[in-house]
Amino acid sequence: MSTLIDTPRTAHHENGVIVIEMASGGIIRFPVQYSARLKAGSPEELSRIELSPFGLHWPLLDEDLSIRGILAELSKS
Repeated sequence: MSTLIDTPRTAHHENGVIVIEMASGGIIRFPVQYSARLKAGSPEELSRIELSPFGLHWPLLDEDLSIRGILAELSKS
């Protein structure tokens, strides 16, 4: 089992894109189209993001995405 070393420090919604700043200083960007629940969210719902050591949670949309899952999906592009 591998361990996630880098963790999200901040995250926000910006013009249809979720921007995550990692503790290492790296930036991850992904379109809300990545998730059906995010795609259907209002700007207010998308802006309310809770961080965990492993990912992001949108309480108003009941959506959870792991950093690993986000990176895996982005690598397919």
